[in-house]
Amino acid sequence: MIVESPAKAKTIEKFLGNGYTVKSSFGHIRDLEKKDLGVDIEHNFQPKYEISSDKKTIVKELKTLAKEAKTVWLASDEDREGEAIAWHLFEVLKLKPENTKRIVFHEITKDAILHAIQNPRNIDKNLVDAQQARRILDRIVGYQLSPLLWRKVRRGLSAGRVQSVATRIVVEREQEIRAFQSQEY
Repeated sequence: MIVESPAKAKTIEKFLGNGYTVKSSFGHIRDLEKKDLGVDIEHNFQPKYEISSDKKTIVKELKTLAKEAKTVWLASDEDREGEAIAWHLFEVLKLKPENTKRIVFHEITKDAILHAIQNPRNIDKNLVDAQQARRILDRIVGYQLSPLLWRKVRRGLSAGRVQSVATRIVVEREQEIRAFQSQEY
């Protein structure tokens, strides 16, 4: 079983006992490439991923364990980040659909985990696509807006999702102020 957090892994392994090995991916195992944008804009915004340098040892260990396992349980969180982690693990570890199960639980109790094992599901590709779209947008907007912020406001500012929207609101408000025509009445 692969979970996101090492603390969860230890607790869950105690609940499941012998016959189960529970390991942590320590979150995401790969991200968009650092060079260029990590996104092929010419080919439908296809993301280009690389295994994070700090995760290569973990990935190697997980690959070895997955090859030996009868069933691989992907038990990352149920949000879009967790779903993307499960999908990346499936892809990178070259898992087979016939012996890979996706499970989710909302509490770390023996009953919740056993219930999840009895009710596996597929990886939700819609959640994966949502996470990829958010990540790609972050990268494209961030790479184009951040240098502008560094020049005009302060070095080191990030233009991610929230910052981009906030910047737009500030710019639109500034344009309204400048376009204002005072009138006597």
